[in-house]
Amino acid sequence: MRKAFKLEGLDCANCAAKLERAVSKIEDVSKATVSFMTSKLVLEAADDKFDSVVEQAKATIKKVEPGVVVKA
Repeated sequence: MRKAFKLEGLDCANCAAKLERAVSKIEDVSKATVSFMTSKLVLEAADDKFDSVVEQAKATIKKVEPGVVVKA
């Protein structure tokens, strides 16, 4: 499954790269892309694990960049 999420409060390209690296390391994530220009996270994972991966990604983003809010 693939889904895009809006990232509110993403301030810089370095922050976007840091988030992309952190989310990509989550188990069961097949691909994660963070675009600073569009303030979007595109997440790909297996359908049966997707909800768990999304929750882990949200927690990781909150830990790495506390000012960034993930919107559906």
